[in-house]
Amino acid sequence: MGISKITAEVAVQKPIAAGIYDMTLKVGEMAKEARPGQFVSVYSNDGSKLLPRPISICGIDAEKGELRIVYRIAGEGTKEFSGYVSGTKVEVMGPLGNGYTIKDKKAIVIGGGIGIPPMLELSKQLNCEKAMVLGYRDETFLKEEFEALGDVYVSSDLGTAGIKGTVLDAIKEYGVEGDIIYACGPMPMLRAIKAYAEEKGIEAQISLEERMACGVGACLGCVCKSKEKDEHTHVHNKRICKDGPVFDAREVEI
Repeated sequence: MGISKITAEVAVQKPIAAGIYDMTLKVGEMAKEARPGQFVSVYSNDGSKLLPRPISICGIDAEKGELRIVYRIAGEGTKEFSGYVSGTKVEVMGPLGNGYTIKDKKAIVIGGGIGIPPMLELSKQLNCEKAMVLGYRDETFLKEEFEALGDVYVSSDLGTAGIKGTVLDAIKEYGVEGDIIYACGPMPMLRAIKAYAEEKGIEAQISLEERMACGVGACLGCVCKSKEKDEHTHVHNKRICKDGPVFDAREVEI
């Protein structure tokens, strides 16, 4: 089936923190194709807004044909989505991008801010020893769901939850160890994790957040620097929406 564009239906939606919403979409067969780390493009029902909003997949229920997305209101598009109720019809394209490659190694799963939601489905699918490290601004969300899956360590910018500081501060404070890192979050966090993984000599798969337009690699609006030349453009670039959003940290320069 691959990528498809469908009219989905909102099954349920609720706010779970200030400005953060949890929506489950009925997408049918699309759910069977989805993998942790991929995203969907959600189209506005307002005809004046042409570009879809890329939102990472937080949960996959292939049997029910449902995908769960957790997003922060960042502009007019996501503000519109937050008003959707059960039964609202919405155009969705997906699953998009390159997800995480699951390996049977002791894992450190790291999520920062709105990069936390995609790490939940990954954590569910990792059948190995794992520690989950979550970094918040202040208010926590999804934390209890992670705690049901294993050991969770928390940091927050203001010290309102866990230790005050970054996810790397939490890793060092709690002595978290692993043989592979999976991470998603803001660029400063990913830069620090890339350096940490290189220092420790362990593999790291990082998901890059970027504003995307087309979502399928055609417009080249979301590129990052790479060590190898891209086959599509023949320059040292990778398209985050198509080649990523998940990369081996050694492949990209951030």
